[in-house]
Amino acid sequence: QSSAGKWLWDLKDWIDRRWMWNYDEGLPDMPEAANAVGAGAAVAKAAGGGALDLLRHATMRCGGCGAKVGATTLSQAMARVDAPKQPGETAEAKVVVGVGDDAAVVELRAEGDNAGTLASVQTIDFFRSFIGDPYMFGRIAAVHALSDCEAMGAIPQTVLALVQVPFAAEEKQEEDIVQLMSGAASALRESGCALVGGHTCEARELGLGFSVNGRLPGGADQALTKADLKPGHVLILTKPLGTGTLFAADMRAKARGPWIAAALKSMGMLNRRSSDILRAHGASACTDVTGFGLVGHLLEMCRASGVRVAIDLDAIPIYDGALECIAMGIASSLQPANTRLRRAVQNHDEVCGSPAYPLLYDPQTAGGLLAAVPKGDFADACVKALRATGAAPRATIIGEVIGFFFFFFALG
Repeated sequence: QSSAGKWLWDLKDWIDRRWMWNYDEGLPDMPEAANAVGAGAAVAKAAGGGALDLLRHATMRCGGCGAKVGATTLSQAMARVDAPKQPGETAEAKVVVGVGDDAAVVELRAEGDNAGTLASVQTIDFFRSFIGDPYMFGRIAAVHALSDCEAMGAIPQTVLALVQVPFAAEEKQEEDIVQLMSGAASALRESGCALVGGHTCEARELGLGFSVNGRLPGGADQALTKADLKPGHVLILTKPLGTGTLFAADMRAKARGPWIAAALKSMGMLNRRSSDILRAHGASACTDVTGFGLVGHLLEMCRASGVRVAIDLDAIPIYDGALECIAMGIASSLQPANTRLRRAVQNHDEVCGSPAYPLLYDPQTAGGLLAAVPKGDFADACVKALRATGAAPRATIIGEVIGFFFFFFALG
């Protein structure tokens, strides 16, 4: 009887697997049109052969911070825009830290009996959804937006929300907004930050962003910027890498459930406590690792500080499943733009064969903080505190600032 039961179970298992195969690997290849690639073909043809070829080879576009415009494209575009760098004289305000850092630091001048200055920190983030759970997306979007303020060592105070909901019946839109903003509210409440207004619009996809306003205790000169990396300091990363490739794989039904669940748990953690601990242990510079990947954000710090760094690839924390997704050839749609920054890696040819190397360019959503802390007891105590308090369970020393004017990675 037991052998018969096993036989029936094996048969059922085979039938189930065969049925699922028909919806995954068993799907037929889609035929390619000879001269068209869908509704955008006419527009692409009018723009030239290069645009049509790009459209033919375009991959699925990622959401989250993988939906950002590449760093090179953005910097070239803004270099052509003559934007004002300071407000007018009647504004009674001075921009102390402007474009190029995680957040702007604006010194506000008060009049009358309360004459003096107050350092206001301002930042903004927005992206399309990358998961099917609007509550979790709302929380992660809020965590991501607050992170720029926290990376500067500032205390978030208020936010304005920009909500984008898909075209749908009013009841469906209402429920989407309830779930989305409830998730966001959970992160805002934990941060001690108030939602004071916002704007909504209809669109093809769910999207959420926040304009964050905060204050810097002690004044503008207390900001943790990207521009103060110092030789002899070590680099601490508070969260693993790999969200870009994991969620690109999830879009293709190639990621395992436990991989995604573990990443989402980490992405839903605020960076506020990590920022406080880093500052308490003498951090001189800080940024959050987001859409431009570890290389992109570290390069910004190196250029602003005029230093070079060495990174131990083997020390970098990586989310479970990220290496497997990279091995399958799956990467975020922003990865190619980020990889252009490999020219800054002095020993690229030596290290590019490492399985972990592509993850240095992987765009992160709700990523961790990257900070410079004095080498030795301060750094060791900092990592211990980050882990022991639960602020950053996988915080790790990943490298060191070693000199001036060059930037490279070295395998450990």
